[in-house]
Amino acid sequence: MTRFALTLEFDGAPFMGLQRQAHGPSVQQAVEDAALAVTGEAATMHAAGRTDAGVHALGMRAHLDIAKPFTPFRLMEALNARLRPAPVAVLSCEAVDDDWHARFSCTGRAYVYRIANRRAPLTLERGKAWQVTKPLDAAAMHRAAQALVGRHDFTTFRSVHCQAASPLKTLDRLAVRREGDMVLIEAEARSFLHHQVRSMVGCLALVGMGRWAEGQVAAALAARDRQMLGLNAPPDGLYFVRAVYPGE
Repeated sequence: MTRFALTLEFDGAPFMGLQRQAHGPSVQQAVEDAALAVTGEAATMHAAGRTDAGVHALGMRAHLDIAKPFTPFRLMEALNARLRPAPVAVLSCEAVDDDWHARFSCTGRAYVYRIANRRAPLTLERGKAWQVTKPLDAAAMHRAAQALVGRHDFTTFRSVHCQAASPLKTLDRLAVRREGDMVLIEAEARSFLHHQVRSMVGCLALVGMGRWAEGQVAAALAARDRQMLGLNAPPDGLYFVRAVYPGE
């Protein structure tokens, strides 16, 4: 039995999320079905994160245990052939030690949220970014975001369906910058609560639009009350960027 680490890129629009679901297609199901077709084995995919419906990935890490002899390159090519036309691609594949685990060995996760800040309708970016037509003050958003960095009780920014044992999380980085008409929000932490990034982005967008004062983000955090959340951003603009592992 060989453990293969995969790096996945996917468009989350047609999926109910990364994790296998009883009520619709998932990224996990697509990869596992491809692995079954290639190897004849019912392998279970484990991933570094659990993205929601409509959330995308540029570098999701995952692993499969395969008994049949394969080189990493051959397995990657075979999986990609079987994954078509699903919008999922295996960017890289490597054999790893048996104790390497895509989820439990991961020591850091990074996301980017993309806001298309323009009045014209989206064409190429439709479904790939959140369109906000009112001008956003990215500098004010960045200043407000710094109140969320560090170890806090993120109850306000946590979905009511979150299954995490505790609302306490340490946010290592939250940065906002503008590139042309795109506002990018970058978030890094060891792990995140369900909807945490989208909830933080929604409140920062309110600051950028001038509907919230900068200090209201800190006040919402201190309230530890989901009802104090101003806005939960849609999934369209959220991308899982990378997972961090010791020694990499």
